[in-house]
Amino acid sequence: MKLKFIVFISILVCGCQNRLETEKKVENSVKQHLWSSTASYKNAPEALKVWVDARAGTGKAVHWVADGGVYEYPTGKKLFGMIGFDSSTIIWPDEPDGKIVHLTRKTFAYTDAETGEVLTEYNGEPVAPIAYPYQMITYRLENDRIYGDVEQGVGDRVQLIESKDGIPYRQMGSGYIFNAAVFLDFPLPNGKQYQAWENYDFFIQPEGSVDEPHQMAWQRYGALPPWAGMPDTKAIIQLHSWRVESHEEFPPKLLAWAKANKPNWLNPPKDVNEVRALQKGEAGAGWGR
Repeated sequence: MKLKFIVFISILVCGCQNRLETEKKVENSVKQHLWSSTASYKNAPEALKVWVDARAGTGKAVHWVADGGVYEYPTGKKLFGMIGFDSSTIIWPDEPDGKIVHLTRKTFAYTDAETGEVLTEYNGEPVAPIAYPYQMITYRLENDRIYGDVEQGVGDRVQLIESKDGIPYRQMGSGYIFNAAVFLDFPLPNGKQYQAWENYDFFIQPEGSVDEPHQMAWQRYGALPPWAGMPDTKAIIQLHSWRVESHEEFPPKLLAWAKANKPNWLNPPKDVNEVRALQKGEAGAGWGR
């Protein structure tokens, strides 16, 4: 009986210590938040703070790295692999109701389905990575949903993709699940219509509560790129993604590829002025359209 009591006390003490350590990590995270003193941050609902802090960080650049595959639909045959990342930062304005601005850029490369090596050509056709030199997203919370309007494009192709349905979320225990389903349907310069469905499920836990508190699963249904040579084939892209705080935490193969091929993507746009320059095509060679 005495031994059982000692074991119970030990478990209780360890549990309290773990809880106190978690609370201390969360408290320290709040203290390090660059934007916590702004009126917009103070005025924001808790769910919006959780979403923005997780997705775009608290002032310093953060990165979401990803890997996965491309599968033929409906056979399920794996056609290609895929690796990539985005680099993000956030701006919380001083005005209580000001626009919260998420600055990001992202790039993804197709890989050989068997070897995992990045593809530069396929059946004699050049293979270019997916690369967005920027996306500027503004967030708000309305009717218990998070809305993010996306501004992207260069020159006469700058466009604003308005968030119509918002991101629903639910709290499960101490964590949150955010779901963003995107239905894309817009004309392309070649006269064709771009149509695809994308779904993002973000699983966010309190900072310090688990080893990796920021996770995401992503799926896409749509056409394959022209270089694949299968214009009538639909495909599913499936990716797993997680957040890292520095380049040193990247998977080694992904970091080596980024440094050699997409070094500018390793950092987010520094401010809105850089985004405006990119929109005018003034940010230098290598960004593309």
